[in-house]
Amino acid sequence: PLVKHSALILENQELQQRIRPQRVEFYSINFNNTLHWQPGRVGKGEDITYFVQYKVFEPDKGNYSVPPAVNQHPHCCSKGIYGQSSWKNKEECWQIHKSLCDLTYETSDVREPYYSRVKSVSAGVHSNWTVSCRFTPWRETIIGPPSVTVTPRNGSIMLKLKAPSSPYKRKKGSKISMAQFYHLLYQVFLINNLPNEKHKMLVYEGTDKVFKIENLKPGVSYCIVAKIFVAVLDRSSAYSSKECAVPL
Repeated sequence: PLVKHSALILENQELQQRIRPQRVEFYSINFNNTLHWQPGRVGKGEDITYFVQYKVFEPDKGNYSVPPAVNQHPHCCSKGIYGQSSWKNKEECWQIHKSLCDLTYETSDVREPYYSRVKSVSAGVHSNWTVSCRFTPWRETIIGPPSVTVTPRNGSIMLKLKAPSSPYKRKKGSKISMAQFYHLLYQVFLINNLPNEKHKMLVYEGTDKVFKIENLKPGVSYCIVAKIFVAVLDRSSAYSSKECAVPL
């Protein structure tokens, strides 16, 4: 019986290590903050469920040690300094089968640093927790491209730009623009569609959201793409979708 018991303990320890979630990471676009992870080495037909917790970082001035039962992502810059605040369960991501969890509203104070952690359970065996890197939404979110509206005019194109929206709402229900969180610089590029002159040319850089591109050839199709630059983060968005117009 003792041998069987020892073998069972070893088997459970092996399963515990094997099913532990890997690469627990936040992905964030316009403050839509989602935790993703990769499953451990799950055997065929094994039923595995995940449990997610999160916390805001609050420095513990007296003790910066790493909790012994916790495994942090190896690519983190911070060395396991988790702070004093207690872990909270994410109820919608408690005993789930998918390997992602939306933490947008749990991480809504965008200048605060957060952690999250995930553990898995299979056949009654619980893995250790795997902890994410520290995540500060304001520093790490990806800013999406602006939306672009073009209207043809005589020898010109009128342009309207709109910053992407965050998921957070004002009291009246409208979504708060990302322009409320950062100083956004718009960069607008003109693409003329002449067969021998197809190139992208920067025609505007600034903060205006409505302006006119002039001195264009009537009857020629021009396309516009735009992107956003955030100087404080030294980061650009992707390009917007292409919008085209033919000046009158």
